[in-house]
Amino acid sequence: MDGALSGAAIHKVIVIGLDGLEPSLVEPMLARGELPHLERLAGTAGLARVATTAPAQTPVAWSTFATGVNPGGHGVFDFLRRDPATYRIDSGLNHYEQKNALLPPKAVNQRRGTTVWDLLTAAGVPSTVLRCPCSYPPDRLRGSLLAGMGVPDLRGGFGTSTYYTAEPDAAARESENLVALADDGLGPVTTHVIGPRNPKTRADHRVEVQLVRASEAGVLTIRSPGEPRELHVREGEWSGWLKVKFKLGPLQSAHGLVRFLLIRRDPTILLYASPVNFDPAAPLFPISAPPEFARKLADGVGKFHTAGFVEDHNGLINERISEEQFLAQCDDAWRERRAMMEHELARFDSGLFYCLFDTPDRVQHMLWRFREPEHPANRGRPETPALATAIEDHYRRSDEVVGQALDHVDDRTLLVVLSDHGFSSFQRQFHLNSWLHREGLLALKPGIAPGHEAGEFLQGIDWEKTRAYAMGLSGVFLNLQGREGRGIVAAEDAEPLRRAIAEKLTGVRDDERGRTAVRSARPRDRVYSGPHVDEAPDVIVDYAPGHRVSWSSSMGGVAGSLHEDNVKKWSGDHCIDPAATPGVLLMNRTFRREGPSLVDLAPTILDAFGVEKGPLMEGSSLKP
Repeated sequence: MDGALSGAAIHKVIVIGLDGLEPSLVEPMLARGELPHLERLAGTAGLARVATTAPAQTPVAWSTFATGVNPGGHGVFDFLRRDPATYRIDSGLNHYEQKNALLPPKAVNQRRGTTVWDLLTAAGVPSTVLRCPCSYPPDRLRGSLLAGMGVPDLRGGFGTSTYYTAEPDAAARESENLVALADDGLGPVTTHVIGPRNPKTRADHRVEVQLVRASEAGVLTIRSPGEPRELHVREGEWSGWLKVKFKLGPLQSAHGLVRFLLIRRDPTILLYASPVNFDPAAPLFPISAPPEFARKLADGVGKFHTAGFVEDHNGLINERISEEQFLAQCDDAWRERRAMMEHELARFDSGLFYCLFDTPDRVQHMLWRFREPEHPANRGRPETPALATAIEDHYRRSDEVVGQALDHVDDRTLLVVLSDHGFSSFQRQFHLNSWLHREGLLALKPGIAPGHEAGEFLQGIDWEKTRAYAMGLSGVFLNLQGREGRGIVAAEDAEPLRRAIAEKLTGVRDDERGRTAVRSARPRDRVYSGPHVDEAPDVIVDYAPGHRVSWSSSMGGVAGSLHEDNVKKWSGDHCIDPAATPGVLLMNRTFRREGPSLVDLAPTILDAFGVEKGPLMEGSSLKP
């Protein structure tokens, strides 16, 4: 399997994506001999830190991996985007278009550019792509593709769960529906599973279910018209899949998959339902290419999560499920992905194979606080020593996956193991909109004060007096004439204002902590190039490790302070200065280890097959 990277010798390229693996954790684990398969690769060709994107976000980074261009070339800059004409905040990964009422809506990928599998398809080389972010709707290609991050749940969101309770004072939390139960603690309870909204009436489509206490203590039976007709759920454990069908109209139905966690059966039921996933056998919109690939994959490995965010982090953030139950669901997601990988590798004999394992990223987001006793998210919570090693446990699982892939490597295979970015602590929030307000660049409507009154989604902003505003995780937008619906910044003033904001933001300190919160800020023309630069934030903000834009500012809110502790269970992050959060890169053949970047991976894969890189690709092959 060893040797130099050479196009003539290669007939297979296998790429294993391990989302979020942090070099400062990988390297000492390698030194301790805890990652034997990665150690084998490091001993063959070395280990490199790979430069990530600005911002260092999963959809942005993997889009650069796929296209070989910076975000200005592929158009994905954040999880969120805004419609400048209306200031409406929406998904930055894809959107739906409906040209007229007689035609069905069509999903449109926000990621543009030419992918490595596009170029391989043109050259007659097949690809198998499993769960690459920003591949929904799925790209047409020679081979098979299962879309990843960007696939919505059946309600069109990133992950909308349901909480069932008879408690009178309960209220819905983040990305959650709440269903009130009429439960007397004795008889069956009739309730429903919530499906997609009716786009005309905005009412929810529903499937009726009945909750019946089984004779065995701690067991609940869910009866429904779905499959299976009776689903048994044990207290504290995740159920299997329930397949449900929502009737949308005379000739249309939506098929979904949902799982349940019985939190408590007695004296009254507390029940948690996962987001309803598209059924891979009959998705509402195509999630694979060819469209039947998802169904065939399910036939081979069983039902699986299809939503872009598989791991149910919102359930943990909302404190509906415990860390242990979150990890149990992560375990299920991991087994699904391994089964997919093995199923497809067993049939793979030439071309490109790519499979992404997202779980390390999600586990680090949610459990980083257990590495730091002083983390604000730990206040008032009991110590849980058993969870302090959960992240390293998933690194060991990642190593096992690499070992599984190595079983399919021969002397004409290039194996690439890659993380898209690293990881860091997230202890402090920076209220970027509050800073803009204090600098006189953002104004609130008369009578509205910063804080709760200002609301979210940019609703509290007085656009007639606002020159700059923030939303999303990556930067600042100017309220530009001719671009924003109520813009006031003249075109000739835009560039000086970008520079002025960047200069003032650079080096902003968190005086309470006595350290820098913002390492630097840069006008977008110093960060991006390409046809989609006009869609980027006007100023890109690079946070110091330990800091990040606040939850409030990311959703278009204006808080009352500049800095605040992050007390959420989402306690680790990577949306910081990209220089501080590189990814990890290993190969089974020698490669250029000086300064590799994500833009180099697509040219490297193409070079391995003897295919010329795309004319817009910015990187170069890592062939030494």
